[in-house]
Amino acid sequence: MGDKPILSISDMSIVFSSPDEADIEAVRQVDLTLTPGKTLALVGESGCGKSVTARAVLRLLDKNADIQRGSIIFAPGDAEATDIVQLRQDSLPLRAIRGNQISMIFQEPMSSLSPVHTIGDQIDEMMVIHEGLKPKQARERTVALLDQVGIPGARERADAYPFQLSGGLRQRAMIAMALACTPKVLIADEPTTALDVTTQAQILDLLRQLQADFGMAMLFITHDLGVVAEIADEVAVMYLGDVVEQGSVFDVFAAPKHPYTQALMSSIPKMARKADRVRLSPIKGTVPAPRDRPQGCAFTSRCPYAFEPCATIRPERTAIGDNHHARCHLLTRQPAEAAA
Repeated sequence: MGDKPILSISDMSIVFSSPDEADIEAVRQVDLTLTPGKTLALVGESGCGKSVTARAVLRLLDKNADIQRGSIIFAPGDAEATDIVQLRQDSLPLRAIRGNQISMIFQEPMSSLSPVHTIGDQIDEMMVIHEGLKPKQARERTVALLDQVGIPGARERADAYPFQLSGGLRQRAMIAMALACTPKVLIADEPTTALDVTTQAQILDLLRQLQADFGMAMLFITHDLGVVAEIADEVAVMYLGDVVEQGSVFDVFAAPKHPYTQALMSSIPKMARKADRVRLSPIKGTVPAPRDRPQGCAFTSRCPYAFEPCATIRPERTAIGDNHHARCHLLTRQPAEAAA
């Protein structure tokens, strides 16, 4: 696979407006890059802005949310680059991308799939709309997709409604729908969160195999660092709307530089003999409400290393090595400051 990015999010900020309160910046100047055949994991606590970032790519934000600044450049090798931010909502160019070239596996299939249409009808519709297939052709493709994602009795299951399937089968059906048009970019929003460990492992294996088959770029959203280590090539750590650290999985896991990333690593349970057991090291404090975000570093109120500039000056994106960056004042702290 080439190293040329297929999707580049640059300096993107998303603001939620309210008639009663001040606007809230939910995502702040995010930079992410997706490459064909590679997986970027977006990691962070619940409410940090991961899903909002993903939905922004497909322009599926709530009515009171707005991409206030930045760009989302989609550059498939066979077509001209497009800034998705500049496309008019529900325009034909955006519809041609959404669900066709960029597809999404939503977090909860039971609330994302239509309860009054069969699984087969919902997948058929994707191919009829985007690829112009006749209904019979679309149904044959749907059955093949359901079989490919490991749903037993695929032809019969195509006539089932979502409530007639187990959680694992619904998730597989959602994956089949996302892959119906062979997208170039797949966004997976916590696709294994509500599944048991065995089904989770099967879904991860399936996504890896499908990525290898189709050469897709994948944005995988999760809060499970164990899943990240298993599936991702690169990882971006998000806190309160900020990407605080980004790099290869090896670099970030072996030598995390931001205090939040270090705290996440320290809070992972480890297998050990009874004599070697140690207490988990939780992250002290709580995540501030978005409207109470510090002006400087978002992690200031919980950081054990915070010093004077942290609360008032936002850290610059500092390069640590090849393709490894973090936003932390400690990385640019002068010797005189360290001594103080």
